[in-house]
Amino acid sequence: MELFFYPLAVIVSGGLISLFLPEKFKGAAVSLAAGIGMVPLVYLSLEVINSGNAMGAAADFSYPIGTVNFAIDPLSSFFIILISLMSFIGSIYSMEHTKMYHGKGKGLSSHFFFLSLLIASMLLLAAVQNALLFLVVWEVMSFSSYLLMTFENEKDGVYKAGINYLISMHVGVIFLMSGFAVLAVKTGSYDFNSFRSVLEQGDLESVGIFFLIFAGFGMKSGFIPLYTWLPGAYSAAPAHVSAIMSGVMKKTGIYGIFRFIVLMKIPPPEIAFIILAISLITGITGVAYAVVQKDLKRVLAYSSIENIGIAGTGMGLGLLGLAYGKPPMAVLGFTGALIHVFNHSIFKPLLFFSVGNIFARTGSVNMEKLGGLIKPMAFTGLSFLIGSLAVSGLPFFNGFTGEFMIYWSMFSGLSKGEPFLSIIMIVSLAGLASIGAMAIICFTRAFSITFLGSPRSSYDMTPENPGLASRLVFSIQIFFIVIIGIFPQYVFMFTGKIVSSFIPAGHAAAIPGYFSALGSLSSVLFIFLAVVSILFIARFRLLRHRAPSSFKTWDCGYQAGNTRMQYTGSSFAAPFMKILRPLYSLTVRIDRPAGLFPDRGGYDSTVEDNLEKRVIYPVINGLNKFLNAFTWIQSGSTQQYIMYGLLFLIATVIWIMAA
Repeated sequence: MELFFYPLAVIVSGGLISLFLPEKFKGAAVSLAAGIGMVPLVYLSLEVINSGNAMGAAADFSYPIGTVNFAIDPLSSFFIILISLMSFIGSIYSMEHTKMYHGKGKGLSSHFFFLSLLIASMLLLAAVQNALLFLVVWEVMSFSSYLLMTFENEKDGVYKAGINYLISMHVGVIFLMSGFAVLAVKTGSYDFNSFRSVLEQGDLESVGIFFLIFAGFGMKSGFIPLYTWLPGAYSAAPAHVSAIMSGVMKKTGIYGIFRFIVLMKIPPPEIAFIILAISLITGITGVAYAVVQKDLKRVLAYSSIENIGIAGTGMGLGLLGLAYGKPPMAVLGFTGALIHVFNHSIFKPLLFFSVGNIFARTGSVNMEKLGGLIKPMAFTGLSFLIGSLAVSGLPFFNGFTGEFMIYWSMFSGLSKGEPFLSIIMIVSLAGLASIGAMAIICFTRAFSITFLGSPRSSYDMTPENPGLASRLVFSIQIFFIVIIGIFPQYVFMFTGKIVSSFIPAGHAAAIPGYFSALGSLSSVLFIFLAVVSILFIARFRLLRHRAPSSFKTWDCGYQAGNTRMQYTGSSFAAPFMKILRPLYSLTVRIDRPAGLFPDRGGYDSTVEDNLEKRVIYPVINGLNKFLNAFTWIQSGSTQQYIMYGLLFLIATVIWIMAA
């Protein structure tokens, strides 16, 4: 276990050292420390996964925590690898992205220190097996991420988004504390392994406890209706922080859910059906809101909600496979969920980094003000396009791999002997297919409006391609996106070893057969890719000497168009909005032309989340009114506050004497 704790110390020391370095070296110190720490952590995790044997250690803390067990098993190893790799990549990108803040007194010292603290806390969460210490580390992670996301606090709405995030995280902690407290009372221990005796019972009480814990972790992950903090937080945070929060930190919630699924062993079907339903609704809602956003970071934020829904769908299917005794369904569901979690941690940061480049070069992430960026920002445009193809789940890219497993799991659940389960699978197939179709619409819109056509406004800065550090990061991510997409069998075998560690041995026996089937799929994909490449090369060679046509395409006889006569993001999404109109609250502002020869006119539309507007905000307003009724207590009088303390002491003494 020394190979685990020493790298954490190195990562934190990188943040401490950065406090004393000049601005231009702070990011390099944190990135170097993250890279040094990543190597032994990945090595240790791969050893655990390959051997299937967990590693453990214990440490004594003062009361009330007591003895704490640390364990690295295949499940925690998977998340340690994910967190280590993607945090390192994010730290490299942060070096270049934060150059725009040099010399502006933005407090980069504390920013990079808390970045290292966030990375270390996420890694530590994967090994802690004590509920109390887990909550302490969870709070460190939440608070450090809050300070990172409010870095640009001079901007409107950043503090509001930060407070929303912080309150939401503490609401999630209340759920976790409640579930942990009940389990601790019933078992007499705070150790996770001791909770197994309660969760394995499968009665109504254990189901209720599990959903308390699911709600706490679901708040961090962004399951419906616990996602409302997420769009504002990702939009407010700098691009590298948004990428780490979406690609890495959200996965700690998924890890927590998986950890307690492992403790349940064979779950009741009710848990599986509820998780499956919540996940499908989360995926559909997330992508439906992503389609209509103008802010590119909010598009990616709602898309993250969609992808959490897809991963949750895989978990629900895996649980159904265990509950109904269907090994193919369990193996494919759980592996699909893990693969999608890993894939999302690759392509979503790539998209956030691309948007960060757009903001750094143009000063805007509003797609209605962008356009025509593909020529001056060709590398960023290509990266965004590949990320868009991956997040849409199209073949040849890694996003296809996890979703293919989940579809396969659904088909394996169709059975003549289980008509109800078959109906659920058919509905699930339709739901996942709808998510995929809407994702294609969403990212076709985002890419085309942002990068194609002509610029819709003048930019604050000259658009250009990113620097060397960004190109290196993008290239690594693109490499993994393509390799995993073409050779899915190897990532399946990797995650299959993890799944086999927590499902019955009879269920895991079928994994080699799936590996062979995926090998055949890989061959088909590779052959198709080779044919397309040959045709493309042949076309290029045949046409390389032919001059392009000088004739214009038919334009209805009108050749005096301007940049405003293009599709906007709103007009692109308008037909889609009509189909799902009940989901949205649409506010329209029209600046009507005046006079015979008007020189100006305008139209602007804003889409709001109905869940926020009609459920969350009324609850918050009600709480504010309730709390305002007690403002008389805060009179500002010192004597009155002393009296409150005296009354409290008297009440405490009376309570002790009565007991």
